[in-house]
Amino acid sequence: MRIFMKSKMRKVSILIGMMIIVSAALIGCGADTAAADKPIKVGSKDFTEQLILGQLTMQALENAGFEVEDNTNIAGSDKLRSAQMSGDIDVYWEYTGTAWLMHLQNDEAITDSQMAYDKVKEADLDNGLVWLNYAPLNNTYTIMMKKAKSEELGIKSISDLADYINDNPDGIRFAADHEFTARPDGLPALEETYGFEFNEASLNVMDMGIVYTTLKDDQIDSGMGFATDGRIQAFDFVNLEDDKNFFPVYNAAPVIRKDTLDAHPEIADILNKIAVELDNDTIIQMNYMVDIEEMEPKEVAAKWLEENGMLE
Repeated sequence: MRIFMKSKMRKVSILIGMMIIVSAALIGCGADTAAADKPIKVGSKDFTEQLILGQLTMQALENAGFEVEDNTNIAGSDKLRSAQMSGDIDVYWEYTGTAWLMHLQNDEAITDSQMAYDKVKEADLDNGLVWLNYAPLNNTYTIMMKKAKSEELGIKSISDLADYINDNPDGIRFAADHEFTARPDGLPALEETYGFEFNEASLNVMDMGIVYTTLKDDQIDSGMGFATDGRIQAFDFVNLEDDKNFFPVYNAAPVIRKDTLDAHPEIADILNKIAVELDNDTIIQMNYMVDIEEMEPKEVAAKWLEENGMLE
């Protein structure tokens, strides 16, 4: 009898153990299903190029069957990064130079695209973030002048600008946004590298979009911009040569939370196909369509995706 009871109890124990395993598996599947059912939260910064990149991401993901949540148009790189770190954003396009110098707090700029990408990709793995393939586009900072003004004053490079300001302290009215005047790879370091300084009366701090308009309307003589902005060509500006190679590379790449990518590994292939096609000429044209032709970023993104066979 005791032998029978022991055998019966052993069978019951095995059965209970199997039920626990099955239950755990079902719970795990439920968790995976819940993760799969959550919308992909897409973010972007608040300027034209970023709004376009955000739309490209959302529309490509929706086309692949994902539900997306629009969290684009966030002001400030630091706010967007914090939102991603906290899980409020799953994916957005960041620039290698911004990540290396601002988010990861490094002091030395990197001017090689592959090196910058490799370093930020490796470092951000510890932060639970995965850098997908970077795009050829390099949206580095640029110092702009009107072509006519550049020719009038003989200023072709930032060194020329520095020399002119040192000889004429009040001679150049300059504008930049707040972030550029404060960040470590921004105006203070530029002035130190080139050996000049704007005086308080000459320096104007304003929203980035207004810089281009005020330069166009001759309210300033020079301004900070982005190398891939469509308004540079449209308004007949020139980019002054960065002859001391001050500005780091700013290749854009989709950055996604590792837990999101683990749940949806197919996202990498979707966004990598977009990244490889985005060179400077391509993004300049799309920026131009928004800023000059006044098309909506959503419309421009849809047009490009369709023309490149990425929408079904």
